[in-house]
Amino acid sequence: MKEVILKIDGREVRAEEGMTIFQAAKKVGIEIPHLCYREGLAPTAACRLCVVEVDGSRTLVASCAYPVANKMVVRTDTQRVQEARKLAIDFLLSDHPYDCMTCEKSGSCRLEKYAYEFGIRKSRFEGERHDYPIRGRNPFFERDYNKCILCGRCVTVCHEVQYCEAVDYSERGFATKIAAFFDRSMQETPCVFCGNCVSVCPVGALSEKAGRFKGREWELQKVPTICSYCGVGCTLVLNVKDGKVLKVTSDKELGINRGWTCVKGRFGFDYIHSPDRLTEPLIKRDGTFRQASWEEALDAVAEGLKNIKSKYGADAIGFLVSAKCTNEENYLLQKVARAAIGTNNVDHCARL
Repeated sequence: MKEVILKIDGREVRAEEGMTIFQAAKKVGIEIPHLCYREGLAPTAACRLCVVEVDGSRTLVASCAYPVANKMVVRTDTQRVQEARKLAIDFLLSDHPYDCMTCEKSGSCRLEKYAYEFGIRKSRFEGERHDYPIRGRNPFFERDYNKCILCGRCVTVCHEVQYCEAVDYSERGFATKIAAFFDRSMQETPCVFCGNCVSVCPVGALSEKAGRFKGREWELQKVPTICSYCGVGCTLVLNVKDGKVLKVTSDKELGINRGWTCVKGRFGFDYIHSPDRLTEPLIKRDGTFRQASWEEALDAVAEGLKNIKSKYGADAIGFLVSAKCTNEENYLLQKVARAAIGTNNVDHCARL
């Protein structure tokens, strides 16, 4: 890629042609406030919080969508820029509930973060406010239109990452909101409930139903782990409090999935604390199961396999591997089948 040289806050920055000012600034550690921008998604330039001054431009420009150019001079922290950002936050708060004390997003809400940094306790603009009912007719997440800042992240991720196009901008002007077509429930749309819209929402407009009012953001221990549902190996983040998983989130900086999840990975974790979950090996004796140690259970399996092989031959035994296992685990099981038992009767649950 062709390289350009520009100045940002007096620092010489080398950037690839096609990068935005925001990306070039981030490359050298200059943080620009933002709400609608999210790495991996096309910029929408909706929030106007990332505006900067560019020499030669009469107006402030949205750094998340403005491409760099050779010999460009950018200023990200002037008084004019700070006043514009403060005004943008003020406008957003003019139609936003002041319920941070009970909001699930408190502690990780970006609007809350910037309101704090700019010292805005209450919007100076009085006027009409929305009063939408909370939409939660699906089993996984709730949408509170009153908190939505129309950043467009959920729309972009649904269109560009998941390719469902389940939601989009609806209505016009002050009545604009993010909704399914004809304002239908999510069950009536192509939505697959991947939860990626929830993960990219910068405020409390979208929140998981699991874990609501069970723990504040700063009380939750974040534990990275690997999803147990298939062999892809996506990284998930368990949100744990008092030894119990309250919800599952993701981190775009971790793993091969870059923060994206499927419905099973994000919402299918209730089995962890299910009372029906088997946590110890069981051996059946005289028609009933009893708990056993792993050593006893493995010995019983080995003895059973040897007895069947000696009596009926190796091909009387078959092995089923699972898509929930890693490639390495499945490789080891087929090696046991072929090398230890001597059969090629190996099948896979996802073969069909």
